[in-house]
Amino acid sequence: MKIFRFLFAAVLVFSAYSQEQVKYNGNGNYVYIERTDLRRYDNGKYTGLTSREVKSYITQTRENSDRKYEGYFYVAEDTVHKMQSVGTVLNDAISSKFKITSSGELVMIEDNGYPTFRSFPTFPGQKIKKGDKWQAKAERTVDPLNSNVFTKMPIQVEYTYLRDEQYRGEEVFVFSAEWATRYGISYWDFGGDRNMKSAHGSHKATMYVSKKTGNALVVRDSVDETFEYNDGTKVAFKGTISLFTEYPPAFDRTKLYPSINRIADNKIGEDSYSQKPLNEIKDLEISDDIKKQLDKEISSTSSAASTSSSSTDKPHVASVNKNSANKKSSSAEKNSGVNSNGASSSAGKSSGTTSSKKQTKTEIRTAVETTNKSGAKKNEITVKETDAGIMLTIENLKFKADSSELLPGENERIAKIAEVLKQAKDQMILVEGHTASTGNVKGEQQLSVERANAIKDALVKCGVSKDKFICKGHGGTKPVADNKTPEGKAKNRRVEITILD
Repeated sequence: MKIFRFLFAAVLVFSAYSQEQVKYNGNGNYVYIERTDLRRYDNGKYTGLTSREVKSYITQTRENSDRKYEGYFYVAEDTVHKMQSVGTVLNDAISSKFKITSSGELVMIEDNGYPTFRSFPTFPGQKIKKGDKWQAKAERTVDPLNSNVFTKMPIQVEYTYLRDEQYRGEEVFVFSAEWATRYGISYWDFGGDRNMKSAHGSHKATMYVSKKTGNALVVRDSVDETFEYNDGTKVAFKGTISLFTEYPPAFDRTKLYPSINRIADNKIGEDSYSQKPLNEIKDLEISDDIKKQLDKEISSTSSAASTSSSSTDKPHVASVNKNSANKKSSSAEKNSGVNSNGASSSAGKSSGTTSSKKQTKTEIRTAVETTNKSGAKKNEITVKETDAGIMLTIENLKFKADSSELLPGENERIAKIAEVLKQAKDQMILVEGHTASTGNVKGEQQLSVERANAIKDALVKCGVSKDKFICKGHGGTKPVADNKTPEGKAKNRRVEITILD
């Protein structure tokens, strides 16, 4: 019994003092969400509940072995008092680029104020055990008056390793973090809001950090701080800020290829029809129109080829029907004298017949090219693969002049794209608006944002979830054609829709 007690006590001691190494490893693309619910007080008087949501899809890239990230931060904010909006309503998408070191330090590359928490959390270089504390520097950006001028505030955070838990089935560290807001005493951000005189307050946060990646999956921060301005104005906030990091489910892009290839004017992926022989594409989702065109073209080509062979042979008609494709392909090999390696036998050569396998690929390619030519720019939708996901570009959009109101003729194109997007059930969708450039930079920027949102609204009406979208406008800053010609301007008036993965 004494031995058992000794062993049990040893296990408890070992568990209490077992050490863990915390390291930021990254894990590809992710969704970052920041939700703020703060009671606002202006000069001591309650003015309303400020609610802000910042959502971003962050794409990981690598340059010279550095782990870098970029994305757009989509911001929506409103202040409500007595059921009425009393503050500025913000709806914007802000670009950002940064890198994160293995210790969790975040280094900005393109800084437009987001993310607002930087190098948070930061981990010690050595192993830690439950109860251990450490301190690290971090940075936070603030814009209390929504002036679009962000002020950087260095903070000194004290962390405590509380316990281990599971969060949504993932092993996590649970840390606490505390720091004080101190601005205007020994530090000023001369690139920030010059009218901000000082700031003080306190933060107490609990965070769940992935043991696998080092990402802070959830942070809940209790806030009580006040900002004072040179004109004597004091703005105080009390409430919570919640941060979330979510990873999109594993997504197989190739599952969308058949559906996308049906509506796009070009083809993508290894499953493009012109890349495969008939017996390998028989199970793909091919529209009836393409089936008919393939049958017609292949039948015509095969009939011509079989004229020089035995008159008792029936013309070989290749079909995309999955029940007969392999049989007909096999029959064609026998009739054309092809051996198991795809080479023509002497009989095949004497009849002037070529390899059936090569012929099949040629027939498919010919039929698809013919189909593409006959329907070229039918939808004015192009597709390409990017690091962020699959991008669909809707060209030559028809809006009312200088307006974001879509003309009725666009409904068909929008409906086709919506059917594709609904297949990517768990993926976020980035909608980017572009205009032609006429010299009105501010107006073009605003119009591009409005048109991106108009496309989003149209897709939502077609059944795509509104919560999946991030919208961004670029104005006329990213032309794909010459703005000096009507044709070029038409190409530049486009919307790009990326299925993010």
